[in-house]
Amino acid sequence: MIRAERATIDTSASRPTTRPAPTAGPWIADTIGFEHYRFVPTADVNTTFALALSVFGMMIFYSIKVKGLGGWIHELFTAPFGKNILLWPFNLLFNAIEYLSKPLSHSLRLYGNMYAGEIIFLLLALWAATGWAGVVFGGVLTVGWAIFHILIVLLQAYIFMMLTIVYISMAHESH
Repeated sequence: MIRAERATIDTSASRPTTRPAPTAGPWIADTIGFEHYRFVPTADVNTTFALALSVFGMMIFYSIKVKGLGGWIHELFTAPFGKNILLWPFNLLFNAIEYLSKPLSHSLRLYGNMYAGEIIFLLLALWAATGWAGVVFGGVLTVGWAIFHILIVLLQAYIFMMLTIVYISMAHESH
């Protein structure tokens, strides 16, 4: 009985007594439990980085599948400057920078464009706080931006797809 009381005291002390204030997302999403809801999922850096890491994994997989493990490691050490053993550290450094920059740039480019679109929607919505003129002017601009944002989303999806195809096709080539 003492243990049960102690466990109850410990767990109640670690839990907040009130629900935290909503941080992001619409009010309806907050009420049903989605505190960090996003209309555009790729406006979250975790989503875009996960997508880029999956492309990175496929790139490594296909590179090893096509060239073999020994061929892939050989390419890491001899790719840009040749087979001279004195140049191996520089080749490895350049390849490491290439392999690290691909998923980083792939994810942050998509994230930045999608997040900027969300921020512009929020800024346009803030005009409603200035009065009726702001509501009308902001509403017209929001409709125009929504149409333009649909085109941006399609363009970003196309660019992400094309970069994925380029990265995987580069994995099939030998330097």
